[in-house]
Amino acid sequence: MAFFRTNVSLLNTFAIMGTIKVNNIKLYAYHGCLDEEAKIGSEYRVDLKVNANLQKSSETDDLADTVDYVHLNHIVKEEMAIRSKLLEEVAARILVRILKEIQLVKKVRISVAKINPPIGGNVEEVAIVLRKKRKD
Repeated sequence: MAFFRTNVSLLNTFAIMGTIKVNNIKLYAYHGCLDEEAKIGSEYRVDLKVNANLQKSSETDDLADTVDYVHLNHIVKEEMAIRSKLLEEVAARILVRILKEIQLVKKVRISVAKINPPIGGNVEEVAIVLRKKRKD
């Protein structure tokens, strides 16, 4: 019994860090350097991975105490609707906004892929992957 009590008290001294993934967000947007891309657009896929302290939500079972993936999806959709020439720029905007709006998030990883890009070849997708972490 003493061993169990000791382990429980140790659990309470450490934060439960976790990962929330929102994968395969499919969108249609108008990013790219070509005039044609601004007119006809392309299909995109976004994958998000956020790391956060999930200690409180694991104890309370309350949505207000965790990272709401609906909020993450909303940020992605809004930022993807704003035209950018480069995928790097739109991905960076998403990263910054997530860290600004969701204080629980410590690190974010995003992949933005353009499906069937117009690059003169048979290419399934091109993707950019960016990471950002909160400065403590």
